[in-house]
Amino acid sequence: MASTPPGNRRTRIHVVSDVHGNARDLARAGEGADALICLGDLVLFLDYADHSRGIFPDLFGEENAHRLVELRTARRFEEARELGRLLWDGVDGDRATLIEQGVRKQYAELFAAFPAPTYATYGNVDMPRLWPEFAGPGTTVLDGERVEIGGRVFGFVGGGLKTPMRTPYEISDEEYAAKIEAVGEVDVLCTHIPPEVPELVYDTVARRFERGSRALLDAIRRTRPRYALFGHVHQPLARRMRVGATECVNVGHFAGTGKPWALEW
Repeated sequence: MASTPPGNRRTRIHVVSDVHGNARDLARAGEGADALICLGDLVLFLDYADHSRGIFPDLFGEENAHRLVELRTARRFEEARELGRLLWDGVDGDRATLIEQGVRKQYAELFAAFPAPTYATYGNVDMPRLWPEFAGPGTTVLDGERVEIGGRVFGFVGGGLKTPMRTPYEISDEEYAAKIEAVGEVDVLCTHIPPEVPELVYDTVARRFERGSRALLDAIRRTRPRYALFGHVHQPLARRMRVGATECVNVGHFAGTGKPWALEW
């Protein structure tokens, strides 16, 4: 990680999202940059590409993981929940405790991989209450807050909106809109989920529209940041597009690519 740029030297920021357990590449994600930004989803509960990886297959095996992916992809959410109920009924131990143990194990490895400085916000599969326990002095956690990096103001809003998937950090539209409002006008608006634009929220592999934020889209149109950066949609129909004066960019599925998106000025 480069040091803070003196004088007029150019600033380079690397941005990642949807890390989903990829600690190996995360440890190198800040190389050549002045800072790393992480837009959340550190936890890997279930890898839709490799059904042997994640907390779910660790507990229930690859075959059950494959079945769950099939049901969710087909949007048969009630059947997926019923499968989950049957599997958890057969486990010796408290569900919340077992999941938290898996999350803690992943967080210990992932937060240790963050370079300094790192600026991070939560994804919809993250557990915010655990982050203070693992975030070291070089990691700044922001949600509904702003920070200046290299002379530009960055705003951060974490989490996702409520869906049938019921992931850990889903909040109401009203709560999310309040955080967007709290950030106000910034040069770069950093969120986990995209604005509600069809081309940005449609996942071409899952073949479904993920939830984007209307409040985020309205804020982009109103406050006109230079960039709106986000992740969440792993295989988007469009990875970037302009909304008014703002360049909207899906920074990529880091778990799959292992490569950060770079912003330089």
